[in-house]
Amino acid sequence: MCSRGDAQRSGRVAGRSAERGAPRPGRSAMSRSKVAIVLCLDVGFTMSSSAPDEESSLEQAKKVMTKFVQRQVFAESKDEVAVVLFGTDGTRNDLASRDQYQNISVHRSLMLPDFDLLEDIQDVIKPGSEQADFLDAIIVCMDLLQKQTVGKKYEKRHIELFTDLGSTVSEDQLEIIIANLKKTGISLQFFLPFPVDVDDEGGDTSASVHSHIHRNPFPRKGLTEQQKEGIDVVRKLMHALDEEGGLEEIYTFRESLERLSMFKKIERRPMAWPCQLTIGSNLSIRIVAYKSVTEEKVKKVWTTVDAKTLRKDDVQKETVYCLNDDDETEVQKDDTIQGFRYGSDIVPFSKEDEEQMKYKTGAKCFSVLGFSRSSQIQRHCYMGNQVLKVFAAKDDENAAVAFSALVHALDELKVVAVVRYAYDRRSNPQIGAAFPYIKDAYECLQHKAFHPNEPLPPIEEHLLKMLEMPSVVKERCQGPLEKIKALFPLKEVVKKKDKKTAQDIFKDSSEDGPNPKKPRIEDEEGSFSIMKLAEGNVTSVGSVNPAEDFRILVRQKNADFKDVSQQLIKHIDQFLENKGSQYYMKGINCIRVFREEAVKLSKVQCFNDFLQALKSKVEDKALADFWEIMMQDRISLITKDEAKESSVTSEEAEKFLAPKEKKNEILPPTDEGGDVDDLVSTIKTLCVFRIKL
Repeated sequence: MCSRGDAQRSGRVAGRSAERGAPRPGRSAMSRSKVAIVLCLDVGFTMSSSAPDEESSLEQAKKVMTKFVQRQVFAESKDEVAVVLFGTDGTRNDLASRDQYQNISVHRSLMLPDFDLLEDIQDVIKPGSEQADFLDAIIVCMDLLQKQTVGKKYEKRHIELFTDLGSTVSEDQLEIIIANLKKTGISLQFFLPFPVDVDDEGGDTSASVHSHIHRNPFPRKGLTEQQKEGIDVVRKLMHALDEEGGLEEIYTFRESLERLSMFKKIERRPMAWPCQLTIGSNLSIRIVAYKSVTEEKVKKVWTTVDAKTLRKDDVQKETVYCLNDDDETEVQKDDTIQGFRYGSDIVPFSKEDEEQMKYKTGAKCFSVLGFSRSSQIQRHCYMGNQVLKVFAAKDDENAAVAFSALVHALDELKVVAVVRYAYDRRSNPQIGAAFPYIKDAYECLQHKAFHPNEPLPPIEEHLLKMLEMPSVVKERCQGPLEKIKALFPLKEVVKKKDKKTAQDIFKDSSEDGPNPKKPRIEDEEGSFSIMKLAEGNVTSVGSVNPAEDFRILVRQKNADFKDVSQQLIKHIDQFLENKGSQYYMKGINCIRVFREEAVKLSKVQCFNDFLQALKSKVEDKALADFWEIMMQDRISLITKDEAKESSVTSEEAEKFLAPKEKKNEILPPTDEGGDVDDLVSTIKTLCVFRIKL
């Protein structure tokens, strides 16, 4: 459960940022807008030429295109992709005339990427024997985008050009191209088999490129004069489009392959589900829920086609209804009724019967049926296909206060709410358990979620006033405070500089023991500490400073070391469940204090048993990053060199720290909240609250 306006806001979509070094996929599937992309590929003869045992530039470019289209297909992107080839033997484009825009072909119009496109890239697109100007190819791509996006809504329009710059280029229309790209808002990216140094402006381009040869996994020949000229044109073009960041839109095939090889999951926009959380007939709280984890239903991708033509439209389906008699007498569908066989008889069961006997869910609901201790929710109840995050309704202060009180009560009493959940009147109701989950730093999290690049705002005025002393108390204290100031005046004490003797200056640094002329004023055990004034008030290990509470409690008379250590272990487990560097460091501090006190109080076995159990828990929950901190701090079992009660040798303690060898096993996925719960059995809820006093 979560109250609205706090911490993490489910369903918030981050702004789009194009992946550097990869063709732009536009916004993810979470966005409602789509993007038009033209993949413009150079298939001229220089692209297919290569030295022995080398991969041609065309094959490298096709790999990049394949990776990109794969991501679009499997991520179910709504972006549309077209393919334009230049350097082809033939010509097929709307701008072609007798001597212009020759050897440029529109291979595929704008449409959703599919497996046919992947097959075309791998098998159908072949190297050509001609050359074409890449600036002419850009004009053809612009014309395609202009014509095929008319009357449609696209958020962005992109041209991704793959070439080795080996063809002749004419700069006659360069200024016109730049003006039209700016006017239409079409963006442009270049993908080359070699890198272009951004920092080398006006210098030797060949030297710039060759300085990066060691970064390119694909061996290549030196640059030709034509390629050097092409780089200069690309520089002018990209600088004109974006004076500062234009050259950042020029990528290598290698860089793009590395970026596109990363897995891209299907993203969904979480839809808000508003409802009323009811407890009995008198208490109702407005809430809104979001799906955090749900089962992805596989879409049907197979279809029936004609065996000869391989076309779906050529298959005609016809359904007839016949009696079960010798003549198979045909009847109309309206004369049929559903029936179920019962032995040798068939029992009719009409739609009316089905509607009458069907369970009536009623309206959607999220009602609390009762409460149960969280310890009674068994592990198998977490199996399922859906998890919800529940918040208080947005901009409803009353709902936020009531919801906050409910969840804090659940958390303090360590109970869960047993709820009846029905998505709508058409859905069957389900029983689940609502778990509280409270995060403290919700204000900072919310601000960072909405404004990730801005500094944190100042503390709100009403919070500062809550920390101030009440005015009535302040007025009453003025008189007594003045008397205390008069009776116990404070004077500034100026510390005198100690005189150093020759013996002090030339003192041997290897001497051990305290200086006899400067007796120690305080020792480790007898030093004054403000915490010692509060020792009498500490009765259990708290969550604010568990390490110090533990240290105080175990030193008290008649203290039960085992009982106090169990309290500390409980907090350590909580720190590990939260998963985060700040919580890990708190846990490490508690373990370090636990170890120190176990050595001093001869409770070695208690600590060693705990640490062995902790290592098993860390391995089961895949907390390798936490154990790395333990290894770095050298926090291991207490050895017999440290305490005579221990039977552990130094070698065994060193071996204990080493993590076990990982087996080739698939770890279960984890969601951001921890365990994956099933709504059929459990609705796990993340709770973050804003409390007003």
